[in-house]
Amino acid sequence: MAMSSRFTRLRHSSKSLFNSTPSLLRSSFSTKLITTPTPTANSGSSRHPFPFWSLPIAVAAGSLALYPQSNPSLCQAPNANARTEFVVKGSHKDVPQELINELKAVCKDNMTVDYEERYNHGKPQNSFHKAVNIPDLVVFARSEEEVCKIVKLCDKHKVPIVPYGGATSIEGHTLSPHGGVCIDMSSMKNVKALHVEDMDVIVEPGIGWMELNEYLEPYGLFFPLDPGPGATIGGMCATRCSGSLAVRYGTMRDNVISLKAVLANGEVVKTASRARKSAAGYDLTRLMIGSEGTLGVITEVTLRLQKIPQYSVVAMCNFPSIKDAADVAIATMLSGIQVSRVELLDEVQVRAINIANGKNLPETPTLMFEFIGTEAYSREQTQIVQKIVSEHNGSDFVFAEDPDTKKELWKIRKEALWACFAMEPDFEAMISDVCVPLSCLAELISRSKQELDASELVW
Repeated sequence: MAMSSRFTRLRHSSKSLFNSTPSLLRSSFSTKLITTPTPTANSGSSRHPFPFWSLPIAVAAGSLALYPQSNPSLCQAPNANARTEFVVKGSHKDVPQELINELKAVCKDNMTVDYEERYNHGKPQNSFHKAVNIPDLVVFARSEEEVCKIVKLCDKHKVPIVPYGGATSIEGHTLSPHGGVCIDMSSMKNVKALHVEDMDVIVEPGIGWMELNEYLEPYGLFFPLDPGPGATIGGMCATRCSGSLAVRYGTMRDNVISLKAVLANGEVVKTASRARKSAAGYDLTRLMIGSEGTLGVITEVTLRLQKIPQYSVVAMCNFPSIKDAADVAIATMLSGIQVSRVELLDEVQVRAINIANGKNLPETPTLMFEFIGTEAYSREQTQIVQKIVSEHNGSDFVFAEDPDTKKELWKIRKEALWACFAMEPDFEAMISDVCVPLSCLAELISRSKQELDASELVW
């Protein structure tokens, strides 16, 4: 799933198949910048890492590393001197010509074997997971019926398939280690039905959460999950995404009422009705959510919506150490305050933001909060948290109520990854998540910091 401006595929530049020869409280921590010199024939793989952290709080902790860009062969493992522990191995079998002909009859010109297109679909950017193969062809599904036909044909010929959404995933979800057919769902982006009184909406999987919220705004509603820009609803379901608002509204698991999916044999299953409450049968909806395309191809999703908050306040404060900041985040959650967002950035991440955005923020561990509700309630929450901050060595507590100022603050957080690239433009990202209970968060952060300090990473 990456920013849409960077990952939107230029389909008009792709060659049609037959025009030529057929053939998921979140915390990101322990961020590292790794410099890897190009190995010579007589050299080992020496590294001079440079670390930094980025900590958005939310029951998961993640790590990000940056390393110099390289262009390895698509169908070979990296050279012997390179790190290979994240290479996804797989076997490859040529796609039968009969299947290609049958898919052409179904998809018409909405399929391609263009190398660049296949490469883009087979190697997600900003993911340190690599695969030895890429898709043999990419098809752009336009309807549920078309997905059924594609899946049935692939099942008939025993060819692997990989569903593909917004390409913002960073955990290798869209890799094609065995080649096969990549089903791009980006053309299925319609809003099929909106039920304002029931506060739910039925959408196709290719619509992005940002596009959906633009559609919902005139109705005073919004979909509360906000992962990376460019993420699509289908991919968000498949990966059980979360986002900065998960601390208040939960993850994708909590915000999907039902969905439809095409199983491996081409049959369509609907997991539930639109009713909010049901004790009948298995909870197939939550079985599908987070299945990462292994159980079926999602073709329709019914989402639970929320009212756009009447009022909100965004606050920021600084701390002398990461542990102090983590302790405040935990104390805030335990106080019973219904904070909508809590994000923690370390001093190096703040430095990257300053470089990228021309800011002059104090380069110390920083917490960002958002409180929503009525004006009086939001301000009351802000005052309570300000007191908690003062009890944990916090300083420079400031808050914003102006809409433009609030958007600018969250924009800084949302673009934190790109700020890292601005600080080290010749590097690629390595990002992952670690999930721990809330009570273990401070210990996790402290021990990670100690290990970073004791490592050969260079600050």
